[in-house]
Amino acid sequence: MNLKLSRPIVFFDLETTGVNPAKDKIVEISILKVFPDTHEEVYTYRINPEMHIPEQSSAVHGIYDEDVKNKPKFREIAPSIAKVMEGCDIGGYNSNKFDIPLLAEEFIKAGVDIDFRRHSFVDVQNIFHKKEQRTLTAAYKFYCGKDLEGAHAAEADIRATYEVLKAQLDRYPDLPNNIEALAEFSTMKKTADYAGRIGYNEKGEEVFNFGKHQGKRVVDVFKQDLGYYDWMQKSDFPEDTKRVLTQIKLKTYQR
Repeated sequence: MNLKLSRPIVFFDLETTGVNPAKDKIVEISILKVFPDTHEEVYTYRINPEMHIPEQSSAVHGIYDEDVKNKPKFREIAPSIAKVMEGCDIGGYNSNKFDIPLLAEEFIKAGVDIDFRRHSFVDVQNIFHKKEQRTLTAAYKFYCGKDLEGAHAAEADIRATYEVLKAQLDRYPDLPNNIEALAEFSTMKKTADYAGRIGYNEKGEEVFNFGKHQGKRVVDVFKQDLGYYDWMQKSDFPEDTKRVLTQIKLKTYQR
């Protein structure tokens, strides 16, 4: 079943130096852009991360320092990537938890202003986990009846992700063929920041999702222990998380 689109959607996948959005870097990004008339465009970039790619990461995606030493740095191609994604909804596999936070960090560090919060996110993994509990390779086999050749290559993964989503629409009659509704269904929980450090309580107020203040309202913590804000700003948290905390802090003290 084809997706019903009111605007383009981009499926993207990252290969990276590691799994920490705050400090790891992209070594490959592949984007599949699907238009409402169903025609497609594919963009794949190898990227020099300006750091050593750990051997354990290279063992997963097969990309080594030598492969990217002459490739462009992210900041050099960030405007082009942002232009491809502009005005599009976003799809991926485990993208809400990992790919979007890391890509957002790279854009921030490159000085490119792109606000993903204006986009609908469709995380195919979350749909799969709510329905079947599997990995991408198993999802591709389960839904599409095919073995995933070239797993952990970004382009192969995004192509499989797109095919799995279409097969999910065929398999589950109750799954809405509407990007906004799919985004709502594929979101496990809403968060204020991409990395999920700041969530919301039942009243829609920002709360900490981790640490000694887990479950407490951010504004209450800042009123009682402003040093916690300073500690987070100086620690190894994603820049997006720090921005969200600063916005909350400014609102708190403007009241």
